[in-house]
Amino acid sequence: MELQIVTIENPNGLNVILGQSHFIKTVEDMHEALVTAVPGIKFGLAFCEASGHALVRASGTDDALVELAKKNALALSAGHSFIVFLGQGFFPINVLHAIKNVPEVVNIFCATANPLQVIIAETEQGRGILGVIDGIKSKGVEDAAGVEWRKGLLRKFGYKF
Repeated sequence: MELQIVTIENPNGLNVILGQSHFIKTVEDMHEALVTAVPGIKFGLAFCEASGHALVRASGTDDALVELAKKNALALSAGHSFIVFLGQGFFPINVLHAIKNVPEVVNIFCATANPLQVIIAETEQGRGILGVIDGIKSKGVEDAAGVEWRKGLLRKFGYKF
């Protein structure tokens, strides 16, 4: 077995959702879930087929995001994994529930706009995702000023009142 780190290419710091599914119809069902959850959403989705032709299958509403998703999915080449890139102004919090409710989805590894690395194991059979490195190492514990800043930020964006 060989371990590898695949760095997700995300030149614009977009929100990314990385997960695992189990069936070829994932691409169509996730596309429908995303456009239903947020009308007008811009996204690119790619799915690594784990049997048969073993192709990267893709869909989306923005050609550049679809290409970015395909490029990253091919770099991962990990069975039944999927990656979604959300366009500027679209956020995982608005679509995660819809994605998790797609019957084929079995796991979400992360939803982030942070720098992202994926730990891959490769055997003679294929490749699989062991985990992710989402962002940077913690620098400490928040103090009262940090709590105030966090609560202010959530209210600024309308997530809390």
